[in-house]
Amino acid sequence: MKIKPLYLSVFFIALSGVLSGFDTGVISGVLLYIDFEWTLNEFIKGTLVSSVLSGAAIGALLNGKLVDIFGRQKMIFFTSLIFLAGSIFCSISPIPLILILSRFIIGFAIGIITFCAPLYLSEISPPKIRGALVSLFQLAITFGILISYLSNAVFAKLYPNWRLMLFTGVIPAIILAIGVYFLPDTPRWYVLKGKIDKAKETINKFMPDINSDIEIEKIKSVSYKKDKKIKFEKKLLFPLIIGVGGMFIQQFTGINTIIYYAPVILKSAGFSDNLGAICATGGIGIVNFLMTFVAIFYSDKIGRKPLLYIGLSGMGFCLFMLSLSFNLAFNAKYFAFVSSIFYIMFFAISLGPVMILLVSEIFPLKTRGVMMSICMGCNFIFNFIISLLFLPALKVFGEFNIFMFFSVISFLSIIFVRFVIPETKGETLENIERNQLKNV
Repeated sequence: MKIKPLYLSVFFIALSGVLSGFDTGVISGVLLYIDFEWTLNEFIKGTLVSSVLSGAAIGALLNGKLVDIFGRQKMIFFTSLIFLAGSIFCSISPIPLILILSRFIIGFAIGIITFCAPLYLSEISPPKIRGALVSLFQLAITFGILISYLSNAVFAKLYPNWRLMLFTGVIPAIILAIGVYFLPDTPRWYVLKGKIDKAKETINKFMPDINSDIEIEKIKSVSYKKDKKIKFEKKLLFPLIIGVGGMFIQQFTGINTIIYYAPVILKSAGFSDNLGAICATGGIGIVNFLMTFVAIFYSDKIGRKPLLYIGLSGMGFCLFMLSLSFNLAFNAKYFAFVSSIFYIMFFAISLGPVMILLVSEIFPLKTRGVMMSICMGCNFIFNFIISLLFLPALKVFGEFNIFMFFSVISFLSIIFVRFVIPETKGETLENIERNQLKNV
């Protein structure tokens, strides 16, 4: 059976999410075994984890304009080569400084891909399934995290070598580079650059049921507007508040403290050995991956906001229970594990995929690359702050207070969703842009 070009393109673009997730999650196992070769204090370990995020913040912020100039496809291909080089350099690092710099390079690639891939998917997707297709990127990230956990578990069992854990990222990087090289760019980027024939060809290829001439006229109706300066700045303010606020919520509800430090957290809750903590972390990764399917199936059916209400309420309660688990005198490790599992479940159906989806939808075409890069740059800056300070904060404030703080942020974020975030289910990107202009 012939695979539709749209779904083949979605597969390869989503593969970039696998790389992003893998390089995000693999460090959780590396931290447990790197002490066998080097003696690192808590600050250096935090720097090793957060170096990816500082690189990602810079990658996201610097490349927003480039993705509008050179195109979505070329930037994704370029990023696959950075992933490849970074994975190799990580695995052969002779000293901690080189490893930190190599992880910074990988972070630079993650920063580009985390806004560029959803942007590509958003711009090639029919409105009725845009939520599902863009959410596939988040699914791919969770799959990459799961693969990193499982590969860590395999290496921990058979050959506990942190260098091999990091080198595994070479494989998906090669596949991504080959696949993306042959993809076209998006119709909206082609229209933005005046390449109408290429835009028509891509629409006919990806969306044969849609009249390409009518679709191009719709894109032109918003991409060729002459409004600039004052009015232009006004129409960006509200979506920018949504985007940056959403990224703050995503990070300050504690997701990456679980993703990066799950083995450390579970060991402090009572798991006695590295292998047991890594295997339990694998369970968290499986739940993260499987529950993302819920967002894929329902973001276009029940909408973005209902998923956020459900997710944030559940996350707040689970974080509250997780904080209590560290004050239990018995069975604390199982209580912490179950709380973490359900927390991940609620995140995976809501904040994980939905916030990235919203950011890919709410900005005008002419500035979409730049504005998404600002939002994703803020995401990684928030992530950097949390990840760098988490281990030192545990020593100062303790697990109970840290996770209680994340719980409070989760509940307060429901108010932000209620009064600030719009519902974009079923709307074309052009209609969403027009709706934003009505508020200017």
